[in-house]
Order: sequence, then structure tokens, then C-alpha cells
Amino acid sequence: MPILTRAPARVRRVCLLIDQLGRGGTEKQLVLLAGGLSEQGVDVTVLVLFEGGPRGRELRDAGVRVLRLGLRRVGRAAGAPWAAAGNAWALGRLVAMLRRETPDVLHTFLTRGYLLGVPAGRLAGVPVVVSGRRSAAVPAGLLRKAAVRGVNRMTDLVIANAYAVANRTAQAESLSLGKLAVVYNGLPAAAFERVRPLPLDAPGPVLACVANLRPEKGQRDLLAAVSRTGGTVVLAGEGPEREALAREADRLGVDCRFLGAIDDVRPLLYRADAVVLPSLVEGLSNAVMEAMAAGRPVIATAVGGTPELLGGSPRRGLLVPPKTPGALARVISEVLGGAHPGLGANARAWALSSLGTDQLVAEHIRLYGEQLERLCAE
Repeated sequence: MPILTRAPARVRRVCLLIDQLGRGGTEKQLVLLAGGLSEQGVDVTVLVLFEGGPRGRELRDAGVRVLRLGLRRVGRAAGAPWAAAGNAWALGRLVAMLRRETPDVLHTFLTRGYLLGVPAGRLAGVPVVVSGRRSAAVPAGLLRKAAVRGVNRMTDLVIANAYAVANRTAQAESLSLGKLAVVYNGLPAAAFERVRPLPLDAPGPVLACVANLRPEKGQRDLLAAVSRTGGTVVLAGEGPEREALAREADRLGVDCRFLGAIDDVRPLLYRADAVVLPSLVEGLSNAVMEAMAAGRPVIATAVGGTPELLGGSPRRGLLVPPKTPGALARVISEVLGGAHPGLGANARAWALSSLGTDQLVAEHIRLYGEQLERLCAE
């Protein structure tokens, strides 16, 4: 992988703002970006609006400061007015903290992050305020849409993780393409290291799916497809659909194993004969990227940025429309039957050249620097 030069002197300090530090894909990308920026000599601080999470330790291990704002999630339960008052106090703390930190750039992640962080950044006088878009989902409700558009007027740049996400953002938020940039997600070097396969006793082919157990991830369609093809489905992830998926697997007679949320998916990937992601919506899937890095054949639905990962020539994976178990079953049968040799090798080669952490960090440094240059030129 290419060796990065030191960060330009004018990009000296960056604050990254996010809701929480759970196990999601956005949090994973924030950890990679923060650690990479720090390695390049940028002073990085991660600001967390609500609760912390398991990614906090990874950041601290990388030498990145993590500061929690202590906001409470406001709901309809008793005590919500007190929580709202606490949030107003915490937002005041955010403005004061940004004034004290004096970052060159504030980069906000996820909806609450940019709805709260962008105005705070402007009140604190941060020179460059950036927000991110990680999904093709459209803001729901007239009030939310109006708030997003208002915040966009205060934002210098919106960074999407796929061209499909950028185009959807431009349409849904009436945002000019000139205010958008695309930076693909990155993968750590460890994602490309070969490991021992997971010791899993299965009588036939193994199909892995790494995703939260939620309706929009489409695991029901995978179970329906495998009921026609045979094989063992292994689901890595947690979520509210677990019990329903277990019942559906029993109903269909599918051998389905639940691993729960796991920190290292590589042993599962190397055990799998194919990796399937049947999502109904996606941004740029970390699960697909990790399967590509491991050189596994990938079958996924053509949603969000997934065609950008698996398309091209030579072909790097196979795509089917969402919510089509029949088409999914047909492609699974083709892959397991050896009809598409070379998919995994093609995917791994492209991931090595295009999805490393070096590229992720270098592109962000370049974009931050361009925004600061623009300010200097005005």
C-alpha cells in the first residue's frame, strides 16, 4: 500500500463527532479514520453525544482522546423534560468544548451528530464544518427534512461513502453536487490477513451473512432461498429479529446457526463457501468489503453502494434485486456449483488496491485541506 506523506500543516486539529461508539459500521469507520489521522500527525479528538461503547477502548488504544458530552435520549417517558433541559446544558458544553479545542475541522457523523453538531460548530467558530452520509435512507418527516436542509446550509462539505449515497442525498436533501464528495469506506490491514477457518460442523455448504438482525437486512429472504438450495446459514449479528428468524428457519426446515455479535468475522468468512448480504437498503457495506478482503465469493442485493463494490470488470461479485428469494436461490446454486470461478480472487485484488485505510485517511486529509484552502482564498 502507498506510504502517506505527513498531513499538511494547516490540517493540525480535527474533532470527530458521533452519537455513540457501538459496533456499527459507521463507528468502525470512525475508529479507522481517527487512528489514521493521528498517525499522520493530526491532533484528533472524538466527541460522543450520548453513551460510549466498545469502540471507545479501540480509540483510546490508538492514542485518540474520547470526550463524552453526556446528552440523554429524550423520549415520552416521565422525566423527559428534565432530559431535554440536560441536553440544552450538554449542547452548551459542546459549544464551549469546541471553543476550547479550537479544531480546524469538525466532522459530524450520523443524523443526530450533524443536526446537533453543525450548529454547535458554527456557534463555536470552527473554520470548517463537515457532515457525513452513510446510507441511502431519506430523512423521515417534514420537520426532520426541514432541519436537515437548514443544517446543510451551514455545512461546508458533505462526505458520502458511495456515489449511490451521494446521488440519493442530493435528491432527497436538495443539495448541490458541488457540496458533496465521495470517500469509500476503508479496511484495516488485518482484514486482509488469512486466519484459521471457524471450526463449524456442517453437512453441506456454508452460507455466511454478517449483519444486524433487523428487517431491512433481508435475512428472511436468505432463509427462503436456502430452503430451495440446501446448505447451512450462519448469521453473525444481533438484533430484534433473532427469535423471529429462528422460528422462520424452523418452519422452512433450514439449518440456521446464530453466532451473535462477534468482533472478528474472519474465521467465519474463511469457513464459508459464499457470503450473502440480502439487504433491502445499504450504504457501503462493511460486511461486503470484509468478505472481499478475505477473497470469498459474494452474493448481494443491488442496493446502495453495493454495485460499486461488486461491479466492474472483471466481475467481483454477483448481484440480485432485493426481496427476490427465487433469484437469490438461483445465484447461490450457481456459485456453489462452481459456475463463477475467480469471483473471490477478483474481489480481494480490487479491495487491496481501493479499500485500504491509507486511501480513506489520505482522501479525508485532502478534502479537509481543500476546504481550509478555500477559506484562506476568500
